[in-house]
Amino acid sequence: MSSHRPVGETRIALTVKDYDASLRFWRDALGLAVVEQWEGPSGRGSVLDAGRATIEVLSAGQADHVEEIEAGGRAPDPVRLALEVEDSEATAAALVAAGATPVAGAVTTPWSHRNVRVRAPNGIQLTLFTVLDTAVGRRPRRSG
Repeated sequence: MSSHRPVGETRIALTVKDYDASLRFWRDALGLAVVEQWEGPSGRGSVLDAGRATIEVLSAGQADHVEEIEAGGRAPDPVRLALEVEDSEATAAALVAAGATPVAGAVTTPWSHRNVRVRAPNGIQLTLFTVLDTAVGRRPRRSG
């Protein structure tokens, strides 16, 4: 078995109108640690540690199915971030207090997650999911 990894890190780059407010939202309200920051004549930037990254590829039918379960049948956004958090409802409340817009209330999914949807101030839809306890030693693998 080869130890070669074709991708060493996944970064999601957000271009924002209000850098300071966005940094407060992601760093302070969500609690993401700063890995790197810079400032120069062209602007400022920060890299925040958002944990392990995956890319979930869904067919249109599957995306519609997930939207029905998690958000009551909304039309799916082409890109949505799903973030595993310790307490999805408390995290959603903190993010709404920091400027997020509620999208859908808490639901328990068939894949044993407790999900809440919000929209970040920059318009990105977030699924906040908490993996519920299941059989000992088993953790369902299905994104939010």
